[in-house]
Amino acid sequence: MTESHTSVLIIGGGPVGLALSCLLSGHGVGHVLIETHPATSRHPKARGVSARSMEIFRRIGLEKTVRAAGLPAEQVYFYRGRDLVDPDYVRTGLAQEPGEGPEHTPSPGLICSQDVLEPLLLRRAEKLAGSRVRFGTRLVSFADDGIGVQAVIEERATGRRDRLRADWLVGCDGAASTVRAGAGIAMEGPTGLGRYLSIRFEAPLGQVVADRVSASYFLTVPGRGGFMAVDNDRHWIYQYPLGADAGAAADPTDHRVLARLVRTAAGIPDLDVTVRDTMTWRMDAQLAGSYRRSRVLLAGDAAHVIPPTGGHGMNTGIDDADNLAWKLAAVTAGYAGEALLDTYETERRPVARQIIDISTANATNRAGYRIDDELLLTATYRSAAVIPDPEHAGHPSTLHTSGYRPGCRPGERVPHIRLTAGPADVTSTLDLVGPGFTLLTPDDDPQWQVQADAVRQAGIPLTLRAVRTAAQREAEPGQWARLIGADQANAALLVRPDGHIAWRGTCPTDLSTLPALLRRVLAAP
Repeated sequence: MTESHTSVLIIGGGPVGLALSCLLSGHGVGHVLIETHPATSRHPKARGVSARSMEIFRRIGLEKTVRAAGLPAEQVYFYRGRDLVDPDYVRTGLAQEPGEGPEHTPSPGLICSQDVLEPLLLRRAEKLAGSRVRFGTRLVSFADDGIGVQAVIEERATGRRDRLRADWLVGCDGAASTVRAGAGIAMEGPTGLGRYLSIRFEAPLGQVVADRVSASYFLTVPGRGGFMAVDNDRHWIYQYPLGADAGAAADPTDHRVLARLVRTAAGIPDLDVTVRDTMTWRMDAQLAGSYRRSRVLLAGDAAHVIPPTGGHGMNTGIDDADNLAWKLAAVTAGYAGEALLDTYETERRPVARQIIDISTANATNRAGYRIDDELLLTATYRSAAVIPDPEHAGHPSTLHTSGYRPGCRPGERVPHIRLTAGPADVTSTLDLVGPGFTLLTPDDDPQWQVQADAVRQAGIPLTLRAVRTAAQREAEPGQWARLIGADQANAALLVRPDGHIAWRGTCPTDLSTLPALLRRVLAAP
């Protein structure tokens, strides 16, 4: 049995684990990812990729690839009718349609099913981390001694076992998390809110829905369940609700019975249906009691199980990965204290609580609900990793459910402003951020250069960027000034690697001030 060491060991190679791997690679963090299955998911499972997730994919160089693989934007509608041929159907769009009102993101969300998304993430993770991404490998056991984690892993095809010492272990291994159980972290909240049979099938439905094409087709009474478009042509998912009366009618092994269920739900008795596979699942609404225990952290479904009614589950997990990655990077590099990792729970757990509540309410809303692509853009963090304006001190991290309103307050995501005439790869203020901390100023100002140099001399990675330069400017003149406010016209924003604002203020006179602020954010000694 060989022994080796890594800074971070990720358990789970779904969208959250793979995103975390890509992000850690971008931060230069050595890590190993193991996934028990030999390959990525064959079932579409999650499909909605939110604007916030697309912004993260933009940062890791995947946005264009994911967008090319997803459904066209003009198909992102939501259908409600008794069946797929109901003449009295209703079709609605997103809560905020692309092009409707101000542009809040350079990367609007889309529909890209998990069986398509995961291979794209895997290829990117393997390109960045190589053989350290290991599928067909399971976690046998782990022990946390307070200064690291000793894990035993097994290659499933050969039975070979190895010891792997990791400074940090991150469980991205789903709702039935082995890591969470091994760390002794309990889940809180109801289970069994519903049971469903998911049928993946092929049928020539493209022409049937051509005049009502949508991403999801919700069936109203007397219909049951709903259809999810994979390609809005031949590939589909039918979600059939299982209840006490389901019985043999939903036998997942009898494809003839399943095909009849699909035909009945579609309202097309002679539809040519080929069932490919099935999956049963249960709707739960649970939250981990803690996101961290000593050297073990949780992300994604291991930390929160969110009803799919709203499409926020996978996206919340990807946002977890973004929040956690830069903090692990700062701690492992030695310029942050371990207490910085406590802010991961402080920031992300209240957000997950809200999302669970929103999604649970959606599940019981008989009138239907609209997908809010921009909900996760509203996350505002309050923790020791943010230096708030005085009037916001002591507030918890939160989502603003009334809608996204861009601003420059500490804790908020830095607002998107369309930029022009600069470098080809910089078309938004979001493109100015990272990979370390960013000091974002209104204009080029030599005073801020001196401040940035003082931070770098203190051993903290920081890049100085300006919204307006000799070549680069706002596509809409004056937008930055309007967002930051007249009373903050000369202020700079200290932006974290995840795009959230850690501090804002005017240029200090003392060169020790900004390094001290960053040490405070980083819980550095």
